[in-house]
Amino acid sequence: MKKKLIAFLLLMFCSSSFVFGSVKTSLCSKQTTNIAPILIATGNQTYCPGTSMKIVTNITITDPDDPGIDAIYVQISSGYDLGDDTLTLIGNHPNISTAWNATTGTLTLSGITGQPTYTELEAAIEDIEFSSNAANPSGTRNFSITVGQANYLPSNGHYYLYIPNIGITWSAAKAAAEASTYYGLQGYLATITSGEEAQIAGEQTTGAGWIGGSDEETEGVWKWMTGPEIGTVFWNGNFTGFTTNYAFWNIGEPNNLGNENYAHVTAPGVGITGSWNDLTNTGTTSGDYQPKGYIVEYGGMPGDPTLQIATSSTMSIAAITSTTTATRCGAGTVNLQAVSNTGTVNWYTTSTGGTPIATGNNFTTPSISSTTTYYAAANFNGCSDTYRTPVVANVTPKPILTYTSLHYMCDEAYTIIDVETSSGIMFWYDSATSTNSIFLGTHFIVPNIHQNTTFYAEANFSNCLSDRVPIQVNVYATPILSDETIDLCENDVITLSSGNPGMSYLWSTGETTQTIVTTGLPNYSVTVTTPAPGNCSKTKTFTINYNPEPVISSIDTADLQVTINTSQSGDFEYSLDGINYQSSNVFMVNEGGMYIAYVRETNQCGADQKPFVVISIPDFFTPNGDNINDTWSIKGANFYANAEVRIFDRFGKLITVLNYSNWAWDGTYNGKLLPSTDYWFVAKIDNTMPEIKGHFSMLR
Repeated sequence: MKKKLIAFLLLMFCSSSFVFGSVKTSLCSKQTTNIAPILIATGNQTYCPGTSMKIVTNITITDPDDPGIDAIYVQISSGYDLGDDTLTLIGNHPNISTAWNATTGTLTLSGITGQPTYTELEAAIEDIEFSSNAANPSGTRNFSITVGQANYLPSNGHYYLYIPNIGITWSAAKAAAEASTYYGLQGYLATITSGEEAQIAGEQTTGAGWIGGSDEETEGVWKWMTGPEIGTVFWNGNFTGFTTNYAFWNIGEPNNLGNENYAHVTAPGVGITGSWNDLTNTGTTSGDYQPKGYIVEYGGMPGDPTLQIATSSTMSIAAITSTTTATRCGAGTVNLQAVSNTGTVNWYTTSTGGTPIATGNNFTTPSISSTTTYYAAANFNGCSDTYRTPVVANVTPKPILTYTSLHYMCDEAYTIIDVETSSGIMFWYDSATSTNSIFLGTHFIVPNIHQNTTFYAEANFSNCLSDRVPIQVNVYATPILSDETIDLCENDVITLSSGNPGMSYLWSTGETTQTIVTTGLPNYSVTVTTPAPGNCSKTKTFTINYNPEPVISSIDTADLQVTINTSQSGDFEYSLDGINYQSSNVFMVNEGGMYIAYVRETNQCGADQKPFVVISIPDFFTPNGDNINDTWSIKGANFYANAEVRIFDRFGKLITVLNYSNWAWDGTYNGKLLPSTDYWFVAKIDNTMPEIKGHFSMLR
C-alpha cells in the first residue's frame, strides 16, 4: 500500500476510534514515522472580473521521504460565492484527474493511473484558474492548498474535518474528536469564533454535525467546552439573547425544547446554511435533527507541532470598496469620492461603454442643475472598467417663491400675507439675517403692528434654502374710539357723538351723521371709517342704562318689621323719616303707629312716598299710677275708624270694648280695680284684615 494512502487511512482510523479502537494505537504510532510534506505557495494577486486567473504564480512541495501523494485538495477557503465561483484545471496534465465539489468549494487533484508525483502536482496547481460568473463580484478569495481532506483556513492556520456518524451523541463525539489527531495536531469539537470560520467549518462541510458549544453547566449560558476556547461564553439567553463574541444561531434558536443543551450545525436546507441549533445529547432518532456526525477542528492546542502541510494564496477582486455621495442646493458642482482596493479610479457618465471623464479618488462634477448619477470603476490594468459602481450627485432644487412685495394694513387690525413656494416649508423672519423664525407656513398672519414693518420669507426644502425675500407692510392709522356706558333717567334723551370729524359714519340705526339722538334703545353702535386709501374702520358701542322712577307698590308689616316694596327694580334707597336713607328696604320700628315710607332713585331719577300703619299688641301693662304702661291698647288701631277690640277675663266675661272713642283700658270694671292676671282679647281692625285673638297680662 502506498505511504500516503496509508497515512490517510490512519487519519480516518484514529479519528474514528470508537469503530476501530483496537487498531488505533499501532496505526497511529506507524503514522508518526512518516515525515509530513512542506507546501509553500506564492502569488497573492488582484482578480480582474470577467476573466479567469491562476490562483498561484508558484508552488513548491518538499517531502524528503516520498516522491508524491495520492491527492491534493485546493479549496476556496474564505469569501466563497456558491454558484458563481469555480476552480478549473487547464493545460496538459495527463496523469492528473480533477473533481470539483461546489458545496465545499474544493477542487481535488488525484492520479489517473497511479499516484501523481509532487512535480506533476506542482505543475497542475500552477495551472488551476479561478473564475466568477457573478455580475459584479467583490471581496477577497483565500485559496488553501493542502495534502489532507480537512478544510484549511489560512487566517488562523486551523483544519476542519467533518466525520460522518449517524446517531452519535454529543458526549461521544466530543470524546472521539479529542482522541483524534491530524498530522500530530490535537483534535477537538470545533469552536467557531468568526464568520469565515463558520463558512468553512459549517457551510462548506458536507453534512450536519456537533460542535463544541453547550449550556449544560448553567441554562442559557452557552460556553465552548472544547479546544483552546474552553470556558469562553459565546451566548447568553434563548433566541432573544445576546453575545459579546460571535454566534451563528439559526432563526428562533436556541429554543431549549426538551432540555436541549448542545450546539449542532443545522442540516442542509434547514434555515440558514451552516447556522446552529440546540439539541439534546442524543438528538432525535431520525430526520433533520438526528445527529449525522461531528466537526473536528485541529490547531491552536498546546503542544501542537508546527506544520506546513497546507499553504494559501489570496486573490482580491478589483472593485470599488467605498463611495461618498454629496448633495448641493441648486445648480453647481458636486464633489464625489470613490476608493478602490487596487489601482486607480476611473469616472464615467454611463454604466457601460464610453471613456473616462476623470481619474482619481476625488471627482468634481461639472455644473449640474438636477440629480445626476456618475459611475466609478477600479482601473486595474484596464480590466475592471466593465464593473462600475453608481455614485449619485444629488441636487436639491432651490425653492422658488411667488409673492407680492408690498402690503397694507390698518393699525389695531391684522392682515395675511400669502407667499407660495415651489417646494419645502415656508419660514418667516423679522430681519434679513435672523436665524429664529417668527412664523411657519405660506399664510403669514401679520401681528398687531403700529408702524411700517419689513418681514422676510424663506423656504426650506430638505435643507435647501430659497433666497430670503423682503415683504413690506405699510400701516394706516385707525379712528380713535372707545366704548361708552351712559346712565339716563327713564324717558330722557341724549346726543351720542362718534367724534373723529371728517370721516364716514354708519350707526346701528342706519344713520350716517357724526351724531345722533337716542330714541330709547338700550344699545347703539357706530362704525367710523377713515378716508381712502386707508379705509380703516373701527366700531364704537354705546350702552344706555335707563334708571326707572320708583313707585311704592305695597308695604308689608310683620309685628314691628316693615318691608317697602316697589313695582320695579332699580338703584333705589329707602327711608321712614325722609332724611335717613338706606339701600335695604327692610326696617324695624319700636311700636305700632302711623308711619310714612319714602323711596328715591340714587341718580335723582324720581321718588315716591306712602303712609302706612304698624299694628302692635303689648304683652302686658302695669296700671299702678306711675304713668308708665298704665293702660293697655293695640298700637296703631286708633288710625282705623271702625276698629273694635273686646276684652274678656279668663272666664269669658266681657270686661270692656275699645273703639275709636275709647282706645285704652285702665284695668277697672265698673270703677273697681280688677286683679292682676291674664286677659283675652278679640280685635277687628277693618274689613281687609282678619280678626286678631290673643291674651295679655295685667301686673299691679
